[in-house]
Amino acid sequence: MEVTQLEKNATLVFPESVRVSTRNTEHFFSMFLNINDTFKLMEQLATIAMRQLLDNEAFAADRSLPKPCKTLKNVSALKRDLDARAKNEHYRMMFRLTPEERLDGHTDCTLWTPFAKMHVVGQLFISNNYICFNSREEGLCQLIIPLREVSIVEKADSSSVLPCPVSISTKNKMNFLFANLKDRDFLVQRISDFLQRTPDSSWGDTSPLSLISHSASSTAPSSLSSGSESVRARHYHPGLPTASHGLLQLYHQDAPEDLGPKAMKEKMKEEAWNIHFSEFGRGVCMYRTSRTREHVLNGIPERLRGELWLLFSGAKNEMATHPGYYSDLVEQAMGLCSLATEEIERDLHRSMPEHRAFQNETGIAALRRVLTAYAHRNPGIGYCQAMNIVTSVLLLYCPEEEAFWLLVALCERMLPDYYNTRVVGALVDQGVFEELTRAFLPLLYEHMQELGVISTISLSWFLTLFLSVMPFDSAVLLVDCFFYEGIKVTFQVALAVLHDNMDALLSCSDEGEAMTILGRYLDNVVNKQTVAPPIPHLHALLTSGDDPPPEIDVFDLIKSSYEKFGSLRSDVIEQMRFKQRLKVIQSLEDTAKRSVVRAMMTESAFSIEELEELYCLFKSKHMTSCYWGSSSSAAEHHDPSLPYLEQYRIDPAQFTQLFNALAPWVCGGHTSTLSTRLFRLLDQNKDGLVNFKEFITGLSGMYHGDMTEKLKLLYKLHLPPALCPEEAESALEATHFFTEEEPQESSLLSDLDMLTQHEVTSGEEVKDGGGDIVEKKEEKVKDYRYYLRMWAKEKEPKTETIKDLPRMNQEQFIDLCKTLYNMFSEDLLEQQLYHSIATVASLLLRIGEVGKKFNNGGRKTDEAAAQAPSTEGQREESGESQVRRALADAQLEPAAPDEEIKDDTSLSSYSVVSSGSLQCDDIADDTVLIGGQRQGSVLDVDWSITFEQVLASLLTEPPLVDYFEKKRDFQNKMAACKAQRAVERQTSSASDHELAST
Repeated sequence: MEVTQLEKNATLVFPESVRVSTRNTEHFFSMFLNINDTFKLMEQLATIAMRQLLDNEAFAADRSLPKPCKTLKNVSALKRDLDARAKNEHYRMMFRLTPEERLDGHTDCTLWTPFAKMHVVGQLFISNNYICFNSREEGLCQLIIPLREVSIVEKADSSSVLPCPVSISTKNKMNFLFANLKDRDFLVQRISDFLQRTPDSSWGDTSPLSLISHSASSTAPSSLSSGSESVRARHYHPGLPTASHGLLQLYHQDAPEDLGPKAMKEKMKEEAWNIHFSEFGRGVCMYRTSRTREHVLNGIPERLRGELWLLFSGAKNEMATHPGYYSDLVEQAMGLCSLATEEIERDLHRSMPEHRAFQNETGIAALRRVLTAYAHRNPGIGYCQAMNIVTSVLLLYCPEEEAFWLLVALCERMLPDYYNTRVVGALVDQGVFEELTRAFLPLLYEHMQELGVISTISLSWFLTLFLSVMPFDSAVLLVDCFFYEGIKVTFQVALAVLHDNMDALLSCSDEGEAMTILGRYLDNVVNKQTVAPPIPHLHALLTSGDDPPPEIDVFDLIKSSYEKFGSLRSDVIEQMRFKQRLKVIQSLEDTAKRSVVRAMMTESAFSIEELEELYCLFKSKHMTSCYWGSSSSAAEHHDPSLPYLEQYRIDPAQFTQLFNALAPWVCGGHTSTLSTRLFRLLDQNKDGLVNFKEFITGLSGMYHGDMTEKLKLLYKLHLPPALCPEEAESALEATHFFTEEEPQESSLLSDLDMLTQHEVTSGEEVKDGGGDIVEKKEEKVKDYRYYLRMWAKEKEPKTETIKDLPRMNQEQFIDLCKTLYNMFSEDLLEQQLYHSIATVASLLLRIGEVGKKFNNGGRKTDEAAAQAPSTEGQREESGESQVRRALADAQLEPAAPDEEIKDDTSLSSYSVVSSGSLQCDDIADDTVLIGGQRQGSVLDVDWSITFEQVLASLLTEPPLVDYFEKKRDFQNKMAACKAQRAVERQTSSASDHELAST
């Protein structure tokens, strides 16, 4: 949370060092045995920590790190695990594989390429589902062989020309020959083991599009003709037009054949690709070479675009291993209502409205199904603006299911963290783009920074892959390159756009002028080879001027980007992403802190600086428990999608630690009880967690509330729901007593309610003495409106007053006295406070006795009146004894006259307690003290007092008033808490290490 930069550094003072920059300072670490390995580990750990700040999945990943119980010599288990993670990530990124793929091993070898009649040197990678090859020379040759496609693996005959060869045959009759393998026998055995665990696939290497169209043509008519209601009821089934064709194919199938020059050139492209397929193979096992990239840069034919997008993105593999997944997901998701579905419905008709494919229900319904299914698959992302534009383009060239898996590949692998609530990935790449601009176009970078243009333009470019800022036919060619090359193409084209407009941008004087120049340039990037009818570009209508700039051929733009900025490497971009991700995370955290502080300024009396310190402390407590604690409920319930005020939550144990460190009310051994009760009071939704807003509400009341607010909080801590059921057992018994013994009161209240309701519903009829049917209808309407007003009034938030607080029974009052006693035990005016609380307690006990007599007097029956003299004497006697017993239980005595207090303090409650004869913690809740001896006692369930009586009584004692009105020093508490944080963290880390070792 504090680190802003992590880099290797070399200075005269520190020749080889690692610099760790935080918000407030810089730290230099040197004297490494191997600085490269150390820095790599630091980067990997920082990456895991950043993932934990962004989502909750990384907490589980962190807990899966190996414990250092068994280590190899000179190699830690942590280093081995992190190295394995890094290799897995590099392997998956290189071959566009799913996150579940685990690299088993890799070895040097050669691959025989029949198209070039030569052996290509490279590395062979084996994982649980794939055999992959990548040439040593970048871009020369790449190969992906899914094990589901492998039919035969055998050792070929060795020779001096071809040592230790292995032949792999696939189901579509392709054969691959690997040679120069160091441990051929072991390699063949590992592949055989994986093949035994690979389920046989009925898909083979046939085109998913042809398979879907075959199933649609063969099964849909029979099912529909048989009257199957299940197929008709399903939201997605093979009979839908978009289940087997892209939207463009649906609209072009009835169009007359175009024999113009553009159409002929398109057919020539298709023929060139067919020749390429015959030479290099077709499908997932195709050889991917530099010639493949040349074909992509020249443009993918419209008919092949969906197939090749699916292949190059890796989505074809995921689709092949999850048959039926999309259709089941659609059935689960459709009909559900959530925030994501509401946003999807709002944006459906904003998705390429200029294209006729989305001007009817067929295209809109397909787009709805794909977006809703993905939001249901990945609730962490749900739906983000710009996803609708990208998905619309995918649906134009692909059937629904293929478009869905392409969207999965985009959101989860190719553009990580782009489409979430905070668009972190796009912000990271925006920072990378700024760094690239500074490196390649330094003069323009300085000027653009002054105008603040780069951060404004790049976000929309990256989020929609130029689809929202460039004519569709041109932007889709960039999408072709993106699926083959990855994000580096987007950076190259963005740099080329700035380079082409450098002179005009350097002469700009404000941001608006620069935006206009770039907007008009992109609007005029055209595709002169497209065969599709022109699609009006809405953005061009807004930015066109009197003298439009000349048209720019998109192929020339792509070629220029490769010539000028083709030196960009994917690994360098990933390294730059790591540095920018640190900055973006800190920026987002600062934004979150400012938002929280701004929201809490109106609801608490803490200053801005104090709220910032409290927020950092609260978040640190939450994150510390997630890292070093055991399975914490706060870590399990961490949800970055929640509002900032509710995002970080702590459990009772963490709340107690903060309460002990920050609360001004220190009650000795009673502090933990008070903390637990305050937690229950603040936990309004009863989920066992308290968020930052609730925490500040409680703490602000203790520090900055007036005397009434503080006493009200203290009063509520001794009433349900702050009291747990065990603590409130006596109160429940009192309620049960009133229910059984006093049915007359409840019946009286119910009669009053019925009478009131009767008066409200028939008031006009009584006044008018009846009336006709029209008057009765009007009266019913009035009654309906009356109840609506009453219901609305009930829904309005009510401000709690002291009169709304419930009455306190005798057991709760005695518990309150105990709390006050413990609060005063460390005060400088301890003795005066003891005398004051003894006086107040005696007064309140007598007030409760008087109130009890007053309440009981009105309900005396004739039989009770006959026995009045004897009963009254017993009541008076029990009342006096109850006062003494209660005060003794609270370690207090009845207030003596002022003369006695002044003359003899040895008989005060303080002297009795300090003598050691009484201990508060040893007094049980069901015992009282009489003459220093404990005896069982039944509390008086008729006795009760109100908060107003408590407040009025406390106001009569100046020491108590001064105590509760005194300002508490918050800064000292915060300073002590900060000093303790580092110690707690080191202790927790050490204890976890020792526990893991044992």
